[in-house]
Amino acid sequence: MYTVHAMLREDAEGVVLTVRVKPRARRNAIIGVRNDALLVEVTAPPEQNKANDAVIALLAEALNISKSRVELLSGQTHRDKRLRIWGLTPSQCWERLQVVLGQRP
Repeated sequence: MYTVHAMLREDAEGVVLTVRVKPRARRNAIIGVRNDALLVEVTAPPEQNKANDAVIALLAEALNISKSRVELLSGQTHRDKRLRIWGLTPSQCWERLQVVLGQRP
C-alpha cells in the first residue's frame, strides 16, 4: 500500500480519499486539508443524496476525471466520507488537488 498523504490511500481497486463535507455552504469548493481529510463545501442540502452527488461532481471536476470514476464508499449520511477514485494514483490525485488548493505540486 502506498500513501502520499494520509487522506489518500491506495488499495487494490484504486485510491481511497477521505473527505469532510459541509453541506448548504455558500459555494461549491475544495477549501483545504484538516485532520487527514479533504475539506469540501457544497451548496446542496444533505437530503436525497444531493450533497453526495455535489461532492462527487466537484471532485471529478477538480481531478479532471468523469463522475463515473468517483464512487462513494462510506458516509452516505455523514459529513465524513470515503470515496474511491478510479484510474489515478495517489500521487496524481495529490498533485491535482494541490493545484485546486493553490499550492505547487
